[in-house]
Order: sequence, then structure tokens, then C-alpha cells
Amino acid sequence: MRFVSVGGGPAGLYFAILMKEADPSHEVLVLERNKPDDTFGFGVVFSDATMDELGEAEPTTHEEITRRFYHWDDIDIHYRGEILSSTGHGFAGMSRQTLLHVLQDRCRELDVDLRFEVEVDDLAPYADADLILAADGVNSGIRSEYADYFRPSIDMRPNRFVWLGTTKPFPAFTFYFKPTEHGLWRVHAYQYVEEGGAEAELLNGISTFIVEATEETWRAAGMDEASEEQTIRFCEELFAEELAGHPLIGNMSLWRSFPTIKAERWYHENIVLVGDAAHTAHFSVGSGTRLAMIDAIELSRAIVENRGDMSRALPAYEEARRPGVDSLQRAAKTSMMWFEGTERYLDTEPIQFAFNLITRSLRITHENLRMRDPVFLEKVDAWYAGVAAEQAGTDRPAPSAPPPPPMFNPFRVRDLLLPNRVCVSPMCQYSAEDGTPSDWHLVHLGGRAMGGAGLVFTEMTDVSREARISPGCTGMYEPEHVAAWFRIVDFIHEHSAAKVAIQLGHAGRKGSTKLAWEGMDEPLEEGNWPIISASPIRYFPESQVPREMTREDMDAVRDDFVRAAGMSEEAGFDWLEIHLAHGYLLATFISPLTNQRADEYGGSLENRMRYPLEVLDAVREVWAHKPLSVRISAVDWAPGGMEADDAVEVARMLKAHDVDIVDVSAGQTVPDARPEYGRQFQTPFSDRVRHEVGIATMAVGNISSYMDVNTILAAGRADLCLMARAHLWDPYWTRHMAYELGYDLPWPGPYSTMDDFTPRLGLKDEDK
Repeated sequence: MRFVSVGGGPAGLYFAILMKEADPSHEVLVLERNKPDDTFGFGVVFSDATMDELGEAEPTTHEEITRRFYHWDDIDIHYRGEILSSTGHGFAGMSRQTLLHVLQDRCRELDVDLRFEVEVDDLAPYADADLILAADGVNSGIRSEYADYFRPSIDMRPNRFVWLGTTKPFPAFTFYFKPTEHGLWRVHAYQYVEEGGAEAELLNGISTFIVEATEETWRAAGMDEASEEQTIRFCEELFAEELAGHPLIGNMSLWRSFPTIKAERWYHENIVLVGDAAHTAHFSVGSGTRLAMIDAIELSRAIVENRGDMSRALPAYEEARRPGVDSLQRAAKTSMMWFEGTERYLDTEPIQFAFNLITRSLRITHENLRMRDPVFLEKVDAWYAGVAAEQAGTDRPAPSAPPPPPMFNPFRVRDLLLPNRVCVSPMCQYSAEDGTPSDWHLVHLGGRAMGGAGLVFTEMTDVSREARISPGCTGMYEPEHVAAWFRIVDFIHEHSAAKVAIQLGHAGRKGSTKLAWEGMDEPLEEGNWPIISASPIRYFPESQVPREMTREDMDAVRDDFVRAAGMSEEAGFDWLEIHLAHGYLLATFISPLTNQRADEYGGSLENRMRYPLEVLDAVREVWAHKPLSVRISAVDWAPGGMEADDAVEVARMLKAHDVDIVDVSAGQTVPDARPEYGRQFQTPFSDRVRHEVGIATMAVGNISSYMDVNTILAAGRADLCLMARAHLWDPYWTRHMAYELGYDLPWPGPYSTMDDFTPRLGLKDEDK
């Protein structure tokens, strides 16, 4: 078979090696526009796990790479005059030039045809190849030529960075954060050559030194007009103390914006995208070189397994490889956004700042760090326990005792003390009769309270009959509702340490619909009631058209919320939440997608918030001394809708109107939204609100493990974690996680025999 790689970087070279190893009779041609020694950047970084992957794929090249790399385990974070170190991370650094030489030499050993200084402007001469690799990098000409097939998107990120080298050794992955009159400068530095070794003599530098700043800081310092020489001089002066007399070295070192590249499809006929031509991941998470070489492994494997049938191999390659790339790109985006917004964390304590940085991409969690560096983690947990005790007004843990995991620290809101920071999220059960909660709700909420959660939320409870989502939704508008809710609240208070919150809402244009399992948000086939909204915009094309609310309607709904709040007080609830999210009535005023009013309640965000805040103020008057939270949709995930910056402004208004804590959710405003799903996919919005507004937050959205909860809390991304499906799957989730973590969470009296019970969690336990 004949393979042509347009691009002689790591992707093209490594693929050539793998295909020649698979069958020496393959013809492999690699075409590179640059000279053999030309390369951008200084060093590349591989994790220990990546090195293992390379070793399994091709031992000979792996052995040569291993012989050349510089290995380290530590991360050093320089912040506010302190150096915070964490170990156990396992990285291998290597000169990019050396890596290319290793790959080129191996290609020559295997009789790969390498041609340099060849520009490929036309693929016609190579059309007879069985496969053409578009390995031509970020600015891929092939991707551009066939853009209609690959459908790429390129997101140019706002920060500016410059890639430099230095002769100073950095035996740990090192981060500097330096505030100046122009703003904050970040440095990512790592060593890729052994100091004083033979290779160091051949190379100009031994460490990579990446300087990064926001666009505003970069411009304020005049770097938008700086040459490479001026850039180097500026950075040497700025980091003179850190460089300790060592020079910085340039290599086409111009300030750049990072391009996040995604292609909807990776192959077309006999052309396939690999490496940066197909996808990029920000340098703060890992090496694009690593992505490219794993691409080569998966592609070669797919070709071999499908016996060279490209009609099967290329789809198999993309199917096998895309999940890993998507996952890494999500992690890279999260990490990249952390560095884009580092300024918001500058008031945090050094130990939390360091933990936040280390766990920023979600690839390292609280529990994962326990395996890597238990000493560092114990410092984090001890610090967090002390701060939590001070906030809650409780006794600090004894210095001799292990600190509790973050999720089992108390939290105080006004006079209410939560025993821990795990909450049961509001989950509609669609099991009420004319708004009255039933035994189902008693078991549902009571069971989860007994299961150890610190705070249990009711489902969205509607403030009038017409406010219901469906005929099965709970309400707080009739006297019998108070009695039914009191029974549930009283049970929870008597039999658990949990506190109980009611979430009040009005369905608006998403009302008068079927039960969830009969058709989510679909209109009733009969028995409909009239619905209202900020503007007369239906939800689905087949949905009812809501009536635009008049001032009379606004008064009535406001009074319904006030009445429901008063009834919630009678029912004994500890906490009240107002639902301003998910496209329900009050949320339709906030989003520009659902508010097209021409009066004082439409237009600017300030105007769109006018009515929701009016309702909130009226509720606060009757709910005067207890905790009040508000759920918001931080973003709409739809063009022209709410964005994260808007969420910050909304939270500022809520704080000014005496809200204690913001429940930060997202989406569900319009049915054609395109959420960016993933682990903790809504947590970054909670993080921004908490730090930029200075208000407590609750995180929600695909939080399913105690590792996630402890990481979110210890990093300061939220004060409480709301979990839904995890608690449906396991009502006793909190207790079971306490057991997993070795934390003693007392059982209710009737279950006291559980204290000396050892659960058998799997077949292997039978041998214990």
C-alpha cells in the first residue's frame, strides 16, 4: 500500500514508522515544507501514561525517546511570595528538535521516503495513494481546501502568549504569577534537557518558558507593537529575579492567540486529518505532539485491523479516537479558561490557589491527588476544615485528628447550619394530585434525608394551579398543601440531621404539559389551561402560544409567590429558593430569547431583571430571616441568548437584593440549545459567579462522584454541591461515600446496628 503524509511533524513521522513496522513493503512518503531542523517551540511534554502508550505501540522508538527525555514529578507554584509544591505527577520533557531527529532517524532505518522543503499546493500528483495524511498543522491547507467536507471551527482565544526558551533549569513544572502595573503575567516553565549533559551543549536552551497575559495586559505593556527582540528584553526584565541571570531565547517568538480547532469530520475519501490539522488542545493541559502521536497509533491500528480497507478503517479510526480527543479538548478548554481568568482567583489563599490550579482541567481530582501526593492533600483538607469551621461558627477539628473530607464540613447560611455540603437537587416527580404531595414525596425526600445529605430540596413547587408544569406537579397554593408538606418536613427534621428547602416557581410557557415519561415539555392532548409568559413565544412549534403578561398578571403572580412563601413558612421549611432558570416564567423575562417586550420590562438586562427582582423583593419581605437562594440559567447555549458575562451581572443584582446564595444552573431556555456536556459542565459558571461577585454558590450539573464534590469545594468553585441522578440511583449516596472515604457519619437511632456492619460491595469481597 502507498501512504503519503503532507507534513513531517510528529504525526506524519510516527505514522510512517508504525506503518513500516506493520509491513515493510508499504510505500510511505513524507513531505515537509521546512528543513529537517526547523521547528517552532522548544520542548514537548509527555505524561508517564503517554510514554506507556508509546512503548506499547512501538518499543524501538520509545526506547530512544526514553533515553533522551528529562523526567520530573513535581509541580511548583509561585504565588504571593510562596512556593507551593506538589509531587507524584510524572512528566517527561524532551527537546522538540531532538524528538524530530529521533523520528526522522527511525524513518530512515525503515526506508521511509523523507522529502524536505517541499510545498504541497495540489494533491493531484498523490491522488493514487491509498491514503493521504493531512498532517500539515494548525494552518492546514488541506483542511481549508476541503473545508466543506471537514467543516472545521476555529476559536481564537483571547489571551496572548509567547513561546520562549531559556538556559535556566526548571526541575519541576513551574508556574509564576506576577502582578504588575499593566496587569497579571503568567509563566508556564519546564525543563526538557538534563543540565550539563551532552545534549544541552548542542541546544541553545534547556527549558521552555511560556509567558501569557490577557489581551488588555498585553496591550497596556505595549507588547502589541513589540518585535521579537523587544519581547525578549521585556520578559527578561519582567522576570529578572525568576531567571536569575539566565537569558531568554527566541525562535520565531511572536505573541500569539491560541486557536482551538475542531473538525466535525476527520476524513474525506482517501484524505484523513491528524494532529493539529484536526484538533488542538491548549498547551496548559498537554502537548499537541502527544495528541498527534496517539492519532498516528489509532490510525495505523485501524488500517491494520481492517486489512487496509480505507472505507472501514477511516470510520473506525474516527470512532475510536474521537471520544478521547473530545474528552481532552474539554479538559483543555477548562484549563485554558482557568488561565484566561486567573485574575479572579488572586484573593484566594495560597494553598487553595495551588489546589485550584492543579485540579483545573478535571483530569486530577481530590482523590487522585491523594494517591499522587497525600501530604499536600492533607494540608488542603486541614486548611479547608479550618476555614469551614470559622464560617460555620463551629469547633475546629482537633489538630491530631485527620481533617474531614471537604464535603463533610458544615456550612452556615444566616442562622441555619447544614451538617455537610451535599445537597439533593430539585427533581420533579410528577406524582402529586392537584398540587398535593403524596406518600411518594415522603419516601423520596425522607429517604434521601436519611441517606445523609445535608440539604434536601423539593421539586419545583408551583405557586398556583395555573403555574404547574403538568397535572402531576406539586404546589403551594391550597391549605391542604401546607399540611401535606408539613408532614414531610417534620419527618425529615425528626429522623435526620438534614435541612429542607422548598423551590418555588411558575412554569410559564412550559406549563400545561404531559408528565415527563409521557413526553417532556409536550402539550397536553386535552385538559389544557391558559399559559402566560414575558412575550407570546411558544416553546415548541406545537406548543400553546402563551399570553404576554400584563401589569395585572404581574401583580397576581407576584402575590402568588408571596402567598406561597408565607405558606412555606407555615409548613416549616428551613430554606426557600426562587426558580429563575430553565425557561420557566420568571426566566423568560431574563433571557433575550424569550423576552421581546417593548416596555420597561424588556430591552436591556437591567430592564429584563426588573420584574424577577420585584418578585424576589416581595418574597424576601415575608421570608425575612431564613436563607433565600435563587436558581439561574447562567447561559442559554443558543445564539443571542444569555452568556456567562450576563450571569455575573445577574448574580450581582441578586446579591444587591438580599439573596444569600446563587444556585448556578444553565440552559433549557429554548429547545434547540446546544449544551456543551461533560463532567461538571456547569461548574465553571458557579466558579465565575462566586469569585467575581463575592456571593456563595451551589454547583449543579453532571456531578456524580465524591471525587468531583470534594474537588469543587476544596478548589473554591462552589460552597455546596447539588446532585440529582446520583441520589436517584442511590438514596444513601452520602452515607456510602462517607464509608468509602473512611469518614464516620452517624446513622439514625433505628439503624444504629449499621455502625459495626461491613458491606460486601463485590464478589471479591467474599474472600475478605
